[in-house]
Amino acid sequence: MTIQIDASLPPAALTAIPEIARAAETLGFKGLWSTETVHDPFLPGALIAEHTSRMEFGTAVAIAFARSPATLAYTAWDLAQASGGRFILGLGTQVKAHIERRFGMPWPDSVTGKLREQIAAIRSFWDTWQNGAPLKFRGDYYRLSLMSPFFNPGPIEHPDIPIYLAGVNTGLARLAGEVADGFVVHPFHTRRYLNEVLLPAIQQGAARSGRQRQAVRVSVTALIATTPQEQDFIRQQISFYASTPSYRRVMALHGWEATAEQLSGLAARGSWGEMPALIDDEMLGTFAVLSTPEDLADRLQARYEGLADRLGVYLPFVPGERDGFWRSLLKAW
Repeated sequence: MTIQIDASLPPAALTAIPEIARAAETLGFKGLWSTETVHDPFLPGALIAEHTSRMEFGTAVAIAFARSPATLAYTAWDLAQASGGRFILGLGTQVKAHIERRFGMPWPDSVTGKLREQIAAIRSFWDTWQNGAPLKFRGDYYRLSLMSPFFNPGPIEHPDIPIYLAGVNTGLARLAGEVADGFVVHPFHTRRYLNEVLLPAIQQGAARSGRQRQAVRVSVTALIATTPQEQDFIRQQISFYASTPSYRRVMALHGWEATAEQLSGLAARGSWGEMPALIDDEMLGTFAVLSTPEDLADRLQARYEGLADRLGVYLPFVPGERDGFWRSLLKAW
């Protein structure tokens, strides 16, 4: 099996990160991802860098539009230096309501346009710091020209920091193919959607830049269920994701757009408890890998071999919880 197996941090306090990171590396995970939900996504990285020596780590994702290119560039530069080049900068856009009403930042006229500029601006900072190039970036959203020696951190040993983009729809997948080093597939996906919609979009973007699709690493988080209780939880998660209007294309591909519209209506009324019942067994098995713990690795391989380069499951890694499950999964790889 050629897929790399990654883990995700739980929503834990910073004091818990060293133990989690050491345990993840000891078990054999290739990467450890932090998210931006109830904690800052970058602060764990400093602790992971300090307490591990081989494992890659990154953000999956940090919210790009909540930050400036400069703040992202500085933070990624420091984490790359501290870890000896093991940090991956994973960026996502979030949705308009969260950017405007939770982060208090403006929503752009063009999501892909601003994100494209943001990535180019970040790399302009890195080029200035590493190679001494003048900081000269002009676009529709950013105009950057000031970098005096006092604010220049200077070169580092591993300056080629990978940038991954996350998304559900083709616009961001195409942009990842064009300008990024990886694409983080949202857990709300199916094998068919990944194969017929997202990967071709990445290929289209890569072709624009004169490179192969394989130049873009595809990182997938798979919905899994190995018990009836987990099936109930995953059914609930699918119903929540499917209620998001901007994610409707995934449901529409399978002929389930009417269900998605019903779910959106229930969500608008706050009827969250009624939503999971609309996710039937066919939908559940299409979105999630249903298996016994013993057969899970084979089922995951059957679904994602040839489609994904990195793979994690929709379950945070907590040392001391389900250690046998994690060992069995990793042993298969």
